[in-house]
Amino acid sequence: MKSKKAVAAMLLMSFASTVACSETVPTDTSSTLPSEVIDAIEANTGEYSSMTPEEICATLTLDQKAAQMMQPTIYHVDPSEMSTTDYGSILSRIDDWPMPTAEEWFATVNEYQSYAIASEAGIPFIYGNDSVHGVNFASGCTIFPHNINIGAANDAELTEEYGQLVGSDIAHTGMLLNFAPCVAAAQDPRWGRTYESYSSDNEIITTLSTAYTRGLLSQGVLVCPKHFFGDGYTVFGTGENPDMMYIDRGDAQMTDEQIAEQLAVYQALIDEGVQFIMLSHSSLDVTKMHENAEYISILKNDMGFEGIVLSDWDSIMNCSGETYKDNIILGVNAGIDMFMTDYEHEAAMQYIIDGVNEGLISEDRINDAVTRIIRVKQNAGLFEDPFLENIDPAYEYDSDRSHEVARQLAAESFVPLKAGDHMTIEPGMRVFVTGPAADDVGVLCGGWTNWWQGGTDSDVGDHFVEGNSILDALYIAANDVGFEVVTDQNQIDTCDMVLLCIGEIPYAEWYGDTEDLLITGALGLSSNSSAITTAAESGLPTLTLIVAGRNVIVDNYIDQWDSCIMLYLPGSEGGNAAVDVITGAAEPSGTLPMPYYSSVDQIGTGECWHDVGWSALQG
Repeated sequence: MKSKKAVAAMLLMSFASTVACSETVPTDTSSTLPSEVIDAIEANTGEYSSMTPEEICATLTLDQKAAQMMQPTIYHVDPSEMSTTDYGSILSRIDDWPMPTAEEWFATVNEYQSYAIASEAGIPFIYGNDSVHGVNFASGCTIFPHNINIGAANDAELTEEYGQLVGSDIAHTGMLLNFAPCVAAAQDPRWGRTYESYSSDNEIITTLSTAYTRGLLSQGVLVCPKHFFGDGYTVFGTGENPDMMYIDRGDAQMTDEQIAEQLAVYQALIDEGVQFIMLSHSSLDVTKMHENAEYISILKNDMGFEGIVLSDWDSIMNCSGETYKDNIILGVNAGIDMFMTDYEHEAAMQYIIDGVNEGLISEDRINDAVTRIIRVKQNAGLFEDPFLENIDPAYEYDSDRSHEVARQLAAESFVPLKAGDHMTIEPGMRVFVTGPAADDVGVLCGGWTNWWQGGTDSDVGDHFVEGNSILDALYIAANDVGFEVVTDQNQIDTCDMVLLCIGEIPYAEWYGDTEDLLITGALGLSSNSSAITTAAESGLPTLTLIVAGRNVIVDNYIDQWDSCIMLYLPGSEGGNAAVDVITGAAEPSGTLPMPYYSSVDQIGTGECWHDVGWSALQG
């Protein structure tokens, strides 16, 4: 390969000055890149254009190959470091505040890319993030309903359009790798990631995840299903850290039929063309999936997956080796191609190099990993267009259509649990509104929103996410429909009905693990109980809306209510959608995506209050 040092230096200085001279890099960078920079990109492209991934891999040193296998966080890699260390990918956590705009993210990604292209190898990197229900890491973006809502709606056509809209928004940020969809089949609602699952039924998961994936792929997004595999089947009490995790990252104990069903989901996604697959934090019969060579081999050799097998966040640290070095070597030899790390990327990289030099890792295994990484980048067009100047999102960022689809999906996902005479608010009514979920957009969105754990409106002193709360939407609808909203408890006796809005606090991963599924339990919003009491003591017909990431137990209270609708986590349009439904403008057509238990004692017994596919309106 001819030396690129002079070309790379020119590229770095020219593009870095371009970034420094403007607040953001627009999507159409061709108008701002100096001609010599464009020439440098073309020169780099010319070097690789006629080469196969295997041939490109052969030009790299072992150090460069090890760097390609790293995916550190942006917080531990300075942009200039990309010119000396050829990291294959970078990712962000979901906890930047205030949230950067899409334009700011695009400029940041391109700044890192300018240094990557200026390196000796000149191989572009991929930026990844968790856009699990919309671009939940950039300000001003529509937050869509969580997967549990998508499963309850079970509308494949609308789900594909949802994928297109999210993919378009992702393209506007420059972060082309999306760590989604999650295809866990949640079997136990005590798991804190239940809402990330479409359903407990793998057929529903296959239908919806492939539809969503098609939408993402149509916008040039790199898709990474997760988590391979079995994380929804982990057994309560086997969590990785018993003081913090009851079930998350635990041990999956699956039948052959269940394994076959889960593998079939991934096969369908491979057939759609996904480029990454992320491994599960969990174990299968005590063997951590990050060192499960048997099933990673099945994935690559039997299922025909030619993409990148990606580790999950620092999960390699928890494998069976005595040291971090042991675990890195275990992971590489098991078939991991790229390691997602927080801050141990330099050590991990060195351990790969040492492993090869000490004969503990074969060069063929390293070459397989790096060839896969380069192939994905080639197929994504990053060698020809590293700054995404030719990207053409189908929609403007945060388009009107995004809001429309989010609102429709939310309404379609709402599941009536009890259908009495007061499912809707009628003209002329005075409605007393109470409960902690009534005026909180953050609660409607749940975890993985702005921050990893999500947040409530009170956390920021304003709406946590742009959108209308249920109460906001009620005030808007009151004028159109002709009813009156009352929030002063002293006037409750003058009202015709109570709208009770209760729910869970936002949470993510093991922070949502719980022994207590009661709506008034440990993860219920703090004033659920008092609001329930207020409604009961009023003697008025009560319509209850539940905002939760799973089927919470309401047996103690549902007899007190005339009607009850499960909203799950409907996102930033959830307030509008809820009011659409309770004013009769939309039908709550959702059905249960997973069994609803009347007590935790029913879990795992085959018995439940209501099964998958049920609603109070549809039976």
